[in-house]
Amino acid sequence: MGSTAQLLIIGLLFHLVFILSVFDCYFTSPVVHGMNSFNVGSAEAKRLVLIVGDGLRADLLFEPNGFPAYPGAPKVVAPHLRSIVETRGAFGISHTRVPTESRPGHVAIIGGMYEDVSAVAKGWKTNPVDFDSVFNQSSHTYSFGSPDILPMFTRGAVPNRVKEWSYDEDAEDFTQDATNLDTWVLEQLKTLFRNATLDAQLNSELRADKVVIFLHLLGLDTTGHSYRPHSPEYMNNIRVVDSIVQQTETVISRFYGDDDTSFIFTADHGMSVIGNHGDGNPDSTRTPIIAWGKGVRGPLPDSVPSSHDAYSRPWGLGHLYRRDIEQADIAALMATLIGIDWPVNSVGVLPDVDPTRPGYIQPHQGDEMLAKAALVNAKVILENYRIQHDIKRTHKIHYTPFGPLEGHDNGDEPTRLRALRDIEELVNQKDWFSARQKSLNLIGTGLEGLRYLQTYERTLLRSIATFAYIGWAAYASLFVFESRLIAGASRASTSVTITTSFILVGFWAAFYLEQAPWTYYLYVVFPCYFWQQFFSKGYPWLTSSTLQSIRVGSVLSGTFLVVGSLMSMVVAYTHRSIWSIGFVVIGLVWPAVSWSSSDKQRVGAALRMRWGVSCAIAAIFPLLSVDQSENLMLIVFGGIALMTSAGYILRHHGPVSRSLKILFGVQVLLIVLAMIITTSSVRSLQAKTGLPLINQISGWIVFTVSSLLPFVSRVSHSGPTTKILMTFLGLGPCFVILAISVEGLFFVAYSITLLAWIDVEAALRPARPKQSNGYHFQADDLRIVLFFLFFVQIGFFGTGNVASISSFYLSPVYRLIPVFNPFYMAALLVFKIVAPYLILALAFATLTYRLHLPPFALFLNALMLTDGMTLTFFFNVTDTGSWLEIGQTISFFVVTSLLLLWSGGICAIGEYMMSSITAKEHTD
Repeated sequence: MGSTAQLLIIGLLFHLVFILSVFDCYFTSPVVHGMNSFNVGSAEAKRLVLIVGDGLRADLLFEPNGFPAYPGAPKVVAPHLRSIVETRGAFGISHTRVPTESRPGHVAIIGGMYEDVSAVAKGWKTNPVDFDSVFNQSSHTYSFGSPDILPMFTRGAVPNRVKEWSYDEDAEDFTQDATNLDTWVLEQLKTLFRNATLDAQLNSELRADKVVIFLHLLGLDTTGHSYRPHSPEYMNNIRVVDSIVQQTETVISRFYGDDDTSFIFTADHGMSVIGNHGDGNPDSTRTPIIAWGKGVRGPLPDSVPSSHDAYSRPWGLGHLYRRDIEQADIAALMATLIGIDWPVNSVGVLPDVDPTRPGYIQPHQGDEMLAKAALVNAKVILENYRIQHDIKRTHKIHYTPFGPLEGHDNGDEPTRLRALRDIEELVNQKDWFSARQKSLNLIGTGLEGLRYLQTYERTLLRSIATFAYIGWAAYASLFVFESRLIAGASRASTSVTITTSFILVGFWAAFYLEQAPWTYYLYVVFPCYFWQQFFSKGYPWLTSSTLQSIRVGSVLSGTFLVVGSLMSMVVAYTHRSIWSIGFVVIGLVWPAVSWSSSDKQRVGAALRMRWGVSCAIAAIFPLLSVDQSENLMLIVFGGIALMTSAGYILRHHGPVSRSLKILFGVQVLLIVLAMIITTSSVRSLQAKTGLPLINQISGWIVFTVSSLLPFVSRVSHSGPTTKILMTFLGLGPCFVILAISVEGLFFVAYSITLLAWIDVEAALRPARPKQSNGYHFQADDLRIVLFFLFFVQIGFFGTGNVASISSFYLSPVYRLIPVFNPFYMAALLVFKIVAPYLILALAFATLTYRLHLPPFALFLNALMLTDGMTLTFFFNVTDTGSWLEIGQTISFFVVTSLLLLWSGGICAIGEYMMSSITAKEHTD
């Protein structure tokens, strides 16, 4: 049988590959090519100006007195935009989809499609695939703004059609006044028009029909991340954006000297109260949409029943009609206003298609134009469907078409073509209402057909994933029960190998004929290999008499314990209090119920007290709100707790060498320096004076030196405890510099609890010689492994909220990286999340050693069990429902997959870091 290293490597590859499977199964790219283009045939305006306030929340734009905490705050923070809503425009909420990031938001607004979530793994700044957009269909587009957004609409467009002006990436400094980014955009627009007075060709291009001007205003997003949305800085940035909108109107009017411009103002995403976005939080998915100018209707009285709900009633706009749309609908609206071809990948629905509700357009041709636009909308959707239907029909060995669109009730013509012909007939008969209503119905059916085709392989992929995850558990069990397996090959082994090879080749052949993605070939390899190994090596044992000695009652009770514990952890992902209940169970209930009198005697009263108290303290943290504000006092208190707890551990450890005392003294000094630097940095950033260069440099030095010291130190340790203490102190500055509130206190409680756990488990299990002939499974090992999995989850929940991708605070990162750099910022956040696992790794390696077990013996049991959670979350992933639900289900699956990988890799690090100590004690 293979080594443990082989198992870990295979497990790493398996889980990384099957993280991709959730995207192939639930979120496939909507982009296909080869569609015909369609347009309404007429235009309402000569040009269009699109202004996007990046990260702008709808409520904070519209609500009067939205910043009551600040004296002198204006009642109306955006008076110009509000006057447009009240006197000459249409407004509503544009509902976004997850991930609520800038790239997918702009793709929806300008391309009219929802990019698949897996594009985040390919980089938001570059296009995984080229897609069509409103900009590409315009005569010329002039775009101004962030270098993170503009280039993706230039790539793949007709050469020289989309022109961009962007500032340098270094300008995106989170410690500086971000309104400068927005005013820069306005100045570049003014410069463009000034240049046009001297450049005849530019002047001619600007005055052509079907021109789009795009202003991307990033300031709000940067300000919101730095100071949060309910801050005076965010309020001031809204006022700046409002002024820019007003000045843009003035500049456009002066240059063109006409009223043939349509304006649309919106946002790519909103922002949570803590200044983050990315998930499905309603504050991130609700953005404003305001349209005005040529071809756009004015304000309408509210409908009965009211178009407003509890969210918009405080805005003081209840007398006006609120027309909500989906974010992808904006592209259809823009294309209709300036009469261009609709983006061929668009799945948006023009708000004016529905004849029972007011839309946004006031057409010069009246309802006739709206009926024609509705027909075009249906054609665009069905053209997308047609291409995907043809691809499936051509490549699938057995293909079942979508009945509502491919039925043949009256001859050979598909239902979709008959429906389009019927709508065209209604248009010819000037039955505009019926044409729009039938177009709306056909669009709905077309979108259902697109969903049917995009989820066509879901059952297959779910089945493969089920066999793969269960197969992984079976394969891992071979390593757990290796000592009990019967050596030697058998006829059954040969038969199993032939059978699984035949199945694998059959799947590959089918995938080849169907031109399936390359990932499908990988997905099917793993279950075939796992089950081949399990039945080949486990079959002799499964058919032997050893199974008769297994007690059914013990197996059932063990199964109930494992399944119940794993499912409790699954539920705890959405109910954080269960983690606290878990601490109460293991710290108080378990000793009281399960320990015998001899167990209690071996553990001792002092250790029982330390175990119970440490669990009780650790139980507090999952109950705390995830919406934390920067609290310098708690950060400093966390640093003090780090040093105090280290002194407590040393006092109870006994004498240590002089070199260790010097090492610990240096580490304590680094924590003190981290506290001083962090205090100065926080005060400077709060005072908006920027991050002093000396603070940034010294912060990096302290952070880097302290983090590397546990790995490069050559000081000899007297035992595992001093090794753990060295790592604990080495990570201390991380939980000072990168802390926003209680992270340092959590790290102390978490580490103290792990040290107590080691002592408790060692005391409970009678001393025995080290297992020299391999690992021999004991039923109690399952409980220890469940504790380990519990601590793995707690290590994550203590520093962030897994219920939301965006709940990891960016503001502490500004103490080291003030200029926007997503890669390095993410790296620091990941380090902060992983740091507790280093302590867990050392604790688990120490526990394995104290129990006289071979390295990784207990972790093998964890590998066998943990994918019960992963598979549960895989089936819970959804691409329907609220955006919060969609974002959470993706987060849960990815996190459970990665947690095992992290813990596996870090356990390897723990064994490596402890190897010198354990080897030394063996020689002694």
